[in-house]
Amino acid sequence: MRGAPTPPLIGRSEPMRVLRELIQTVAASRATVLITGESGTGKELVAQALHASGPRQDGPFIPINCGAIPKDLIESELFGYRRGAFTGALAHRTGRFEMANGGTLFLDEVGDLPVDTQVKLLRVLQERRIEPLGSIESVPIDVRIVAATNRDLERDVQQGRFREDLFYRLNVIPMRTAPLRERPEDVPEMLSFYARHHSAPGFEPVTFDACMLEALRAYDWPGNVRELSNLVDRFSALYPSQVLSLESIPVWMLPAALARARAGSGAQTSGPPREALLSDAPGAEHLLHETAWKDTAQEAEAEATLDGAQAPAPAGDEAAANPAEDAIRMALGLDLLGEQGISLRDRINSIERSFIEQAMDRSRGNVSQAARLLGLQRTTLIEKLAKYGLKR
Repeated sequence: MRGAPTPPLIGRSEPMRVLRELIQTVAASRATVLITGESGTGKELVAQALHASGPRQDGPFIPINCGAIPKDLIESELFGYRRGAFTGALAHRTGRFEMANGGTLFLDEVGDLPVDTQVKLLRVLQERRIEPLGSIESVPIDVRIVAATNRDLERDVQQGRFREDLFYRLNVIPMRTAPLRERPEDVPEMLSFYARHHSAPGFEPVTFDACMLEALRAYDWPGNVRELSNLVDRFSALYPSQVLSLESIPVWMLPAALARARAGSGAQTSGPPREALLSDAPGAEHLLHETAWKDTAQEAEAEATLDGAQAPAPAGDEAAANPAEDAIRMALGLDLLGEQGISLRDRINSIERSFIEQAMDRSRGNVSQAARLLGLQRTTLIEKLAKYGLKR
C-alpha cells in the first residue's frame, strides 16, 4: 500500500536537473545509494524520490536517524529482538530491516553509527540476512539501502571513525544534494512553494516585493531548504496574505545577513532594543544567534532622535500594531512601549538595579565577586549599592 505523496524536488537549476536525471536512471536498480550534502538540503526527499520512482514504490519506505538513537538501542532498532533477549524484552520486536522488507530502508546520518554497529551493518549488506537479538536463526531480507550523511566519510575513514569496507559498500551510487547558495535561481520557486504550503486556511500565501526577493536570493542560507521553509512559516504566521518587504519585517525576526542588508539599505530599524534581547528571558539566546545589529545605523538613528528628527510613520496597515509580534515580545520578557510612553531613565535604572541584585545574590553578598560578575570596579559597585539603597 502506498504512503503519502512524495514532496517535490523543487528547482530548475543545473544541479537539480542533474540530480533528477540520476534518480530516474538508478531508481530501478537494487544498488545501494549514498547521498551526501549539508544539513537541510533535502537528502530524505531524494531518498523518497528514489523509492517512489522505482519498482519498490508499493513497498514500505522506512527511515531511521542513526544519530538520534542511543548507542545501546541502535542494534535493536535496526535488527529487532526476540522475547527474552535481555531484561525487559517481554515480546518480539520487529526491527527496521524487517519492516522495510520489499521496500527501501533509509539510513539517515549513517556516519554517526557506532563502530561495532558498523561491523554488523556491513555483514547485513554482504549477506542480505539479519540476526535479531536473542535469535539463533538469521532472517533473509529484500531491502534496498539508501544512506545519507552530512559528514565527510572519506575523511572519517582516514581518521579511523568510519570503516573503510562499509564506506565502499554504501558508496555504490554516490549522489550529492547541492546547498542553496550554489543554486540561488531556485530560491523564488521554493519561496512560492513553501508560502502555499504554510498558508493558513482562509488566507492567501505571503508574497515578496522585488527588493525582498533579491535579498533572499542573495542570502547564503546556511540552514538550506530547512531554514527557508522555517522562515516562510514564520512570515506566514505573522503576516498572512501580505506582500512583504525588507522594511516591513522587524530586524530581530530576520537572519543575520538579511538584518545587515536591511541596515545597510537605510531601512528604518525596528524590533526590541539590544539590551532587552540580552536579558535572561527564556528563548532569548536562541533568538540572538540569528539576529544582527548594525551599530552605525543605530547611532545615526539615535543622533536623529536627539536632534528632534522623527521617523515617518508607516502608512496604512503598517502603522497598525501586530498582535502576533507583541505576543512574541511578551513571551520573551520584552517590554512594550505603551501609548503614554515610558521614563527611559527610570527603566534603565530598574534594569541596572535588577542586575546588581542578581549579582549580589549569586555572590552571597561578596562585593568583590559581584563586581567581577558585572565587570565593574569594586568602588563603583559600592557607589551603586548606596545609590539604590541596597545592603552590602
